[in-house]
Amino acid sequence: MIFFLVVPLLTYSLWWPWTKKSRNCLNQWKTTEMPQPRLMLVVTGDDFGYCPRRNQGIVDCFLGGGVSNVSLLVNASAAKQAADLAERHRIPIGLHANLSEGAPVSQNLQQVSTLINSQGFFHGKMGFRQALEKGQLSMNQVELELRAQVRQFVKLTGHLPHHMDGHQHVHVLPDIREVFAHVLSDLRILYTRVPVEPGLQNCPWLPEHLQSFYIKVEKDALDSIPVFKRHGIRWPDVYLGLTTMGQNMSFSSLQRAIKQALAAGLSDSRSRSGSEFHQSVVTAELMVHPGYPSYPKEGGCGEGPDDFSQSAERHHELSVLTDPSVLDLYQQERVQLCGFKDLNDLHRPNLHH
Repeated sequence: MIFFLVVPLLTYSLWWPWTKKSRNCLNQWKTTEMPQPRLMLVVTGDDFGYCPRRNQGIVDCFLGGGVSNVSLLVNASAAKQAADLAERHRIPIGLHANLSEGAPVSQNLQQVSTLINSQGFFHGKMGFRQALEKGQLSMNQVELELRAQVRQFVKLTGHLPHHMDGHQHVHVLPDIREVFAHVLSDLRILYTRVPVEPGLQNCPWLPEHLQSFYIKVEKDALDSIPVFKRHGIRWPDVYLGLTTMGQNMSFSSLQRAIKQALAAGLSDSRSRSGSEFHQSVVTAELMVHPGYPSYPKEGGCGEGPDDFSQSAERHHELSVLTDPSVLDLYQQERVQLCGFKDLNDLHRPNLHH
């Protein structure tokens, strides 16, 4: 009798967020026999480990039902605290591979390498891209650093990452994508992020310089798809987050993004394989950056916190993501929050975006 009671409970626990509010929703779904989810949504809080305030904000967002997954910067100043918090609160966690901010994890690269400048730090968001375009980066050193970051992740958490993506989207850049995919395949890390967002080309509210950068990221991501497929790497059907970042995040922008995710995913439903349940459910990742803004000179990856982390937009995202209207929207649209580790149960060949 105990077996028959426990198994259904474990099954349901995989499919619903881990907050008290969510468990109450789970009981409601069970008792009213509500329909299965239409959208399995991984809401990933990036930059976990950046500083204590960002860490606490991300944890509060998780406990409030706003995020269901986090991505850890292992070279950040509060990475150990972040890993401890993830274990304490049972937060699904992956690796935010960082080749652009702060110092390398690999000791062999901390003094002299193509990945760092004269101060011993990575070249920065745009500097890294410029060095790559000029052919100045050693791919052997890129691989060495990626593997070192995975080892550091395992040291901090006790397990391999449930997924692995790239800080500032470095993982989809030319040449980097090949090394990145090889490392994931070799270490059997199953999931990554492919930042190709529905409707990105039609976002007049985005500043021109941001939209230009995002479109370049999307092109790099599209070019990465054959590489990731060749290495057996998976990713959710739909990606969201570039158009809903910071001040652009609101109830209406999240509502629009969810509708676009459902439309984009279901339009390709005939190309899916597996059971009828799998065919009727879209998977998506929403990239977010919630938190309490960093204090000046506290946190970062060795150079202090950047303007992005000190911005009030971090708290704005936290407030929107945990707003009851957004949580109600998920229920109304039959959106099920989950972690990357739960997507293994929905394994199927990835769709073309």
